[in-house]
Amino acid sequence: MHDEKSEDSKDRPSNLYALDASDPNERLINRRHYSAHDIEHIGQLMEALAGLREAEQQLSEASQRYMALGQTDMKALHFLIVAHNTQTIATPGAIAAHLGISTASTTKLLDRLEAAGHIIRAPHPHDRRALAISITEKTYETAVETVGRQQAKRFHAAARLTHQERDIVMRFLTDMTNQITIQEDHRDPPEP
Repeated sequence: MHDEKSEDSKDRPSNLYALDASDPNERLINRRHYSAHDIEHIGQLMEALAGLREAEQQLSEASQRYMALGQTDMKALHFLIVAHNTQTIATPGAIAAHLGISTASTTKLLDRLEAAGHIIRAPHPHDRRALAISITEKTYETAVETVGRQQAKRFHAAARLTHQERDIVMRFLTDMTNQITIQEDHRDPPEP
């Protein structure tokens, strides 16, 4: 019997995220203050994060294929689901701001979603210059029962942690996000 997985593992490093593999000459990370055990353990953590990113990417791609929509379209529908759930009136401007796209791109996006039967445009109930955008009941139900149900499984992993563990994870994820967020006007020089 041919074991493709074990054959593939021979052709790649055991941990692509190990510091010794990605930065063997310490150009990026000065290791003086870290034990070999800490460096190895951090590499395992980076590998676990990469696994999460890969699983999320696969879930996102599967969701897009199932709904036959692109990533921006899916983000817009998620926004509209939350607006529906919170009884918030979604406007094209709010959608554009959430997605970080121009008003022209938002119009094209809404045209696409409307033509596919995913959204309804209606006059805004309080501002006659604006439109209210809502998700159709069919798309709402389809998204919640497929994509939403799969995404909701993350809750169980978080629920298995203690309150203190969740605080630690949140602090770690927030710190990591801050560390890797690209600041156009300010870049930290490499640590000596």
